[in-house]
Amino acid sequence: MSLELVSEVSIRDVSPRDGLQAESKVLDTRAKLDLIDGLALAGVPRVECTSFVNPKLLPQMGDADAVMTELTRRSRTHYSVLVPNVMGAERAVTRDPDEMTVFVSASETHNWKNVHCSIAESLAQFQKVMVVGRQHTIPVGAYIVTAFGCPYEGVVPESALLDLTYRLFELGIRMVTLGDTVGVAQPLQVQQRIRTIRQSLPGVSLGVHFHDNRGTALANMLAALDGGVTYFDTALGGIGGSPFSPGAGGNLATEDAVYLLEEMGVDTGIDLDALLTLGDRLAEELEHPLPSRVRQARGRMVPVGREGELHE
Repeated sequence: MSLELVSEVSIRDVSPRDGLQAESKVLDTRAKLDLIDGLALAGVPRVECTSFVNPKLLPQMGDADAVMTELTRRSRTHYSVLVPNVMGAERAVTRDPDEMTVFVSASETHNWKNVHCSIAESLAQFQKVMVVGRQHTIPVGAYIVTAFGCPYEGVVPESALLDLTYRLFELGIRMVTLGDTVGVAQPLQVQQRIRTIRQSLPGVSLGVHFHDNRGTALANMLAALDGGVTYFDTALGGIGGSPFSPGAGGNLATEDAVYLLEEMGVDTGIDLDALLTLGDRLAEELEHPLPSRVRQARGRMVPVGREGELHE
């Protein structure tokens, strides 16, 4: 791998949705609003605010309507929501998100476990979601979860991933995020799959969403960056995971991604100190430490310059 860096990237912090959905403690609406606004004030350009799913299945997202109604909208921040089907989309559009994101598994077994239907049935729902999005001029993106491996089926064939990306493209979806749902991806696999999709479907904008079960999320981020990807999902503190995916760990921490990228000269536009302060408040709310490496190292590390020299 010969690393070639872009000058800037766009980070979407998913902690208000993917992060909090994995927490046993359900934060109140005010705490969620403070988290979202804190991310925006820290310079995070895109925030995934909530999910319009059945609150009986995910009580952590039961206040989705209130969150989207009451949030403070900052002009430099893009506010997106997750929707599982057309019913979720019809709820979401009344709250005026900047984007709706649908999600489908690359493996049939996981899709059944996750949303209780086949991949084909999910895609049929997305066709209806696209209609709702066009009616309200709200763009629709997509997650492909288990894009690298499935907790039930093992490694997902690259051909299956490419086929699913193509089917999403046929629906009119132009932003596709590849999710490593249970943290099994490795850098060469990441590069190969990105290369295959970009060569076969140059009209698709690719993002990546890495979980850090095995400590590979940062390495996979660099592999994706080298492959030309500039859209990255992260979560404050490294929280997150799917309650419907056995073994799913936390997300790549926003602090860790920002630290590494900025030290390498890649602009994120995000204030790391503000993130750390915000993470302190989140840890207090959740009543447990956050797994971010940069957070754990704070106060112990010696600052090093980009060429390796110690700062005075």
